[in-house]
Amino acid sequence: MKNQLFEAFNNGQLILPEKAIDFSQLVWNQHPTFDGVELKHIVTASDTNGTFSYHLVRIAPNKSILNHIHETQLETHEIISGNGVCMNNGYEIPYTPGVISIMPKAISHEVHSGNDGLLLFAKFIPALC
Repeated sequence: MKNQLFEAFNNGQLILPEKAIDFSQLVWNQHPTFDGVELKHIVTASDTNGTFSYHLVRIAPNKSILNHIHETQLETHEIISGNGVCMNNGYEIPYTPGVISIMPKAISHEVHSGNDGLLLFAKFIPALC
């Protein structure tokens, strides 16, 4: 499930006036609830005073982030590679590279990867963690 654009983010940097964060030094974390889902927390609440957070997400082939709600965060997905589908407030959205999806706070959503898996950039406002 390698993708040049995804790897550029995986090994990229956050460059701020006062510091830089090297993403290649950050670890991938197994999602605490959903099997086959990994997250790399590249910009966290501590980096933004809780304003927003950015996460790279890898979903293994035919795995899912099951139905859930973020009560206080707006969430966006930018699909980088792979395929799948998102159920967003009852609507089915095909996930293919270049698709952006927005889940307002307190809206139920779930993501299912296809045979190729799914690589995406998730952003939360305010920060998830």
